[in-house]
Amino acid sequence: MARASDNLTADLFEVPQAPEPIGGSLDYAKELSYVLSDALKKCPYSRHQVAARMSELTGQDISKATLDAWTAESKERWRFPFEYAAAFEVATEQLVCLQELLARKRGSRILVGEETLLAELGRVHKQRAELAVRERALKKRIREKR
Repeated sequence: MARASDNLTADLFEVPQAPEPIGGSLDYAKELSYVLSDALKKCPYSRHQVAARMSELTGQDISKATLDAWTAESKERWRFPFEYAAAFEVATEQLVCLQELLARKRGSRILVGEETLLAELGRVHKQRAELAVRERALKKRIREKR
């Protein structure tokens, strides 16, 4: 039976590629406001609670109105400060929403939890295979010298 095509799931073996950096291609203010809005929608807390938690985590006064401005596409003068990214992810309980946005823009991928162990295991297997090739080459040279 043929397997159905899945266009929504990322290929785990696909190597991420950074988009070609051309003029304006890294201006992703609208995309950032969408990611912030989406994280707030998924969050179990109100915007007031998120703002309070971010204020606590950063030591800066962050209000619900500020969160609203950061997420509104129409508020072009209001930019989300990069130094608040970690506090935003913690306060919304969204593990990597902003990290993933930046990773996509730069052609990389974020690994979390067990994924990091699996990646390291893959590196170990690759090193083992490379060492086996090197060992065979050395043994061959030794046999040829005899």
